[in-house]
Amino acid sequence: MQIKTQRKGPVLIAKVTGELDHHSAKQFVKEMDKQLSDETVRELQLDFKGLTFMDSSGIGALLGRYKKLAGKKGKLTVKNMNRTVGRIFEMSGLSTVIKRVG
Repeated sequence: MQIKTQRKGPVLIAKVTGELDHHSAKQFVKEMDKQLSDETVRELQLDFKGLTFMDSSGIGALLGRYKKLAGKKGKLTVKNMNRTVGRIFEMSGLSTVIKRVG
């Protein structure tokens, strides 16, 4: 898994490629938490165009970042999911708390 981040004011855009699974979830959490520790970040936009797979560890990582942002009145959005990742996102119930855009 690779993560490329970019800041646009209070918005952090993270392009995630590869697989977000039990092998990479810890790396994802560490990198995102490092970026989200900046109190000026109010929104995390995850671009999953290059994400090929996500398992329950990835789901947990997303939910944890959602809670972290909600705690500081921020928001998390995701976009560009392929069919497989989108189906996992829907079946897990993440779509009820994390907004899917674009």
